[in-house]
Amino acid sequence: MTDQHSQPTDPLIESFLAHLKVEKQYSPHTISGYERELRRFRGHYHGDLCQAQTHDVTLFAAWLRHQGLQVRSVQRALSAIRSFYGFLLSRRKVQANPAAVARAPKAKRKLPKVLDTDQAAKLFDREVATPLDIRDRAILELLYGAGLRLSELVGLNISDVELGNGFANVTGKGKKARRAPLGRHCLAALRAWLEVHPAPAPDAPLFTGRTSPRNVTRISPRTIQSRLKKIAVQQLGDNSLHPHMLRHSFATHMLESSGDLRAIQELLGHADIATTQVYTHLDFQHLAKVYDAAHPRAQVSNDDLSSDS
Repeated sequence: MTDQHSQPTDPLIESFLAHLKVEKQYSPHTISGYERELRRFRGHYHGDLCQAQTHDVTLFAAWLRHQGLQVRSVQRALSAIRSFYGFLLSRRKVQANPAAVARAPKAKRKLPKVLDTDQAAKLFDREVATPLDIRDRAILELLYGAGLRLSELVGLNISDVELGNGFANVTGKGKKARRAPLGRHCLAALRAWLEVHPAPAPDAPLFTGRTSPRNVTRISPRTIQSRLKKIAVQQLGDNSLHPHMLRHSFATHMLESSGDLRAIQELLGHADIATTQVYTHLDFQHLAKVYDAAHPRAQVSNDDLSSDS
């Protein structure tokens, strides 16, 4: 790669750096970063800086990637060039900013962290005795068993849950309503919680912050986050669990078994299927059923079948 420090000083670049120092009062570290990127661009583009076009900047970005730079480094270089030409534009040295529409390579979308099915099973393998434990079990079931967002779960009222039909009426992002199916474990956990709910009126919050009598205070997101971490430490020996990880795990485990991306989009309440496609890094087993047959918390065990007969 060309050594940017070997490049001759360019008056336009020096003027821009002086502007950053005197007028913008940027730190020496920040100015050094701008200088490094601009000298690198100058070493690649040998023409008149005031005549550079968008394709020149795009070619430079492609060259950086070819040299092995990470996407974020290329984006940082383009940002410096964009600022430089913005300065020249304000000084009427150029008629347009060639970096304004130059395409930066897209950063790879970070894949969500998920539990594997064994970890998920361990999370539920605990004694449930106190009203607090019963409440927490129902919360876990809705986050993992139904894939709810934290805000959706917090906002539920008792009347939003249809135990007989096996659905929860959820209000998602943009106040978009959907009906989330509830598996048998989730339904059982909710029934157990409603039996000890301190304020079981239909218009009361489904989950309250404390389980003392007559408490109608809606549970806070922070309380749920704290309780999940405590449970994860006890069951998994790790405190990195958070509500959205359970939602990610729900989607991932469903897709591993069903491969039905469109159905998962509906279950998650995603407006755009492109949002759901982050989960398609997995190898899918294409099965016919999507929910009852796919999700680990919705499957019927042999014991259940024998008890029903």
